[in-house]
Parts: sequence; C-alpha cells; structure tokens
Amino acid sequence: MSTPELSRRARKILQAVVSEYLQSGDAVGSRTVTRRHDIGLSPATVRNVMSDLEEMGLLEQRHTSAGRVPTESGLRFFIQSLLKVRGLSPREKDEIRARLTGPTSEDVLQSASRLLSEITQHAAVIVAPDPAMARFGHVEFVPMRDGKLLAVLVTVDGRIENRIITSPSVIDAARLERIHNFLNMTLSGLTLDEVRARVQRELGDDKHRYDEMIATALRLGEQAFAPAPGEARSADVVISGQANLVDPEAAADKVRLDRMRELLRALEDRALLVQLLDRTKSAEGIQVFLGAETAHAALSESSVVAVPYGGDERPIGAIAVIGPMRMNYGKVMSIVDFTADLLGHMLREPE
Repeated sequence: MSTPELSRRARKILQAVVSEYLQSGDAVGSRTVTRRHDIGLSPATVRNVMSDLEEMGLLEQRHTSAGRVPTESGLRFFIQSLLKVRGLSPREKDEIRARLTGPTSEDVLQSASRLLSEITQHAAVIVAPDPAMARFGHVEFVPMRDGKLLAVLVTVDGRIENRIITSPSVIDAARLERIHNFLNMTLSGLTLDEVRARVQRELGDDKHRYDEMIATALRLGEQAFAPAPGEARSADVVISGQANLVDPEAAADKVRLDRMRELLRALEDRALLVQLLDRTKSAEGIQVFLGAETAHAALSESSVVAVPYGGDERPIGAIAVIGPMRMNYGKVMSIVDFTADLLGHMLREPE
C-alpha cells in the first residue's frame, strides 16, 4: 500500500491524534490536540484537517458527537513515517540482560518469552531454532553388542543426540578413531541439512570407492545423520502471557468475548504462529503487522511486533509480541529488538 502524501501540518495533527489515542484509548477531539500539542492552529482549523484525514482513510469518527481515532491505515502511516522509536536506557538493558538466563538453550527461550510478556504486558511468542539449522560439532561412535554402534552427535551449541546404528563390519578402536577424525574434519561447522547433502555427495564420488576407511565412514555417517522420525514437524514455539490478552470487559459483550476466544485459540495453533513469524525471518529488520496484515481472522484486531534473531544473513528463529492495536509501539519495538539481539548472541554458536 502506497504512503499518502501529507502536508507538514497534517502530519503533526495525525501524530498528535494517534499519540493521544494510543495513550488514552479515547476518541480525540480538536480541542485536545490544540491544548496538549504545540500545533499553533485554532481548534476550527484542526477540525478541518482532521476531516481531511478522515476522507483519506487515516482517521475515523465512530460516533457523530465524538472525536476521531486512527484507522489501520492511520496507524500504519504513524509507525512508518511519524513514530520515533527511543532506545532503551542502560538501566533497562541491564535489567533484560540480568533476567535473560538459563543453563540450556531451551531455558533461555523460556526466560526470554516470560521476560517479554512481563515487561510489555502483552503475549510473547518465540519460534525456537530449527534443529536442522544447528551446526554440527563432532560425532563419536561407541561400540555396542550385536554389531551396533551408539552414534553420539554433538552440535556446536552443545546439544547432544544419541542414535543407535548398524555397523557393516567389526571396527577396531584404531579404525573408529580414524573414522571420527575424517567425519569431524570434513563436516564440522556445517548445518545438519548441509551435513546430509555433503555425505550423499561424497558417497557418490568415485574416488572414495577404493578407500575402505572413507567408504565405511560415509556409510556410518549416512545412518547417523539421517532425519530422525518426526524431525519434519513444525518448529517448537514458546508462548507466554496469554492472560495479558484477556479483556475483563469482554464478558458483557458476546461479540468481543467470541473474538477474544478466537485469539486465545489462535495462540494454541503453533503452525499458524510459525507461519506468521516465518514471514519475519525472510524480511529485513523489525516488522509490525496490524490487524488484517497478519492474514489471520483471529488476529484481525491485534498487532504483532516481530523480529528475527541469530544474524541478519541467516536468522535461526524469530520473536514477537502480540497485543491490541492500541499499544505503545515505540517501547515494544525497542524491547523486542534488543531482546532479539541479545538472544541471538546467546544462542549463536561461536565462530
């Protein structure tokens, strides 16, 4: 959607109306704008400009005698062109750093989700790193009975997975050591998807057919790195703060109550959340989806502030805050952006 051209005067008035609405939730009249903002115009002139903004689809007047509130288009213009996002203070950053802890990556993700929901007072969603994007560290094969080997796979970020595979023949300790060295030197640092592709490519290379050690290593690697049952499932999602979306006043209004229930059900649909945040992973920088922009009916009256984490070129996941369209966008965007950067540094494997 193209951004409408606004005069400097219209931009100042729109900024004043949206700022007042986001703070109070009430419709904003011309006298409120002239009294609280340094516009330098009379209420009558401000009214005329607000009427023009309404015709442009940026404001709406829900009741004849009331003031005006921003439309989704008005909020979008405000966020893209008028909003000044302030950075977090050193004290706020230190608080987030102190609370974002955990002995494992899973604990860190849980901590980050709770932290976001508590600070913003909205719901927080984090898509965990895809296991297939984890980088391979090293593998070791431990002999077992009946021609079996225990394959111990270790990723660079410390995750360990054990798999039992079948050995084509009895392998002594010295040959196993050479197999370990070959696979680790050849594959270390690649993602698991890249490891599988590399093993298949090496297996098809004629030069390895006559080197028994390399051929055995590749056949063992093919078994060890094969996708585990269920690995194709959707990425793990960590959610906190659903209670922050509960509107106590909705109980008296059946329509609002039904919408709130649909929203809470949507947060239980992990595939939906992954689909939404995948759009963020393929975009650049922080993203704000307003209402219909989420492409999900249950989120039609909500805003989603989301950003990928783990590196600009190849993000490993995404985090988001979900709340009403009337939220403090500047504050939420700063918190989400800083938390994502910190989370990425904590989970990113060392170079």
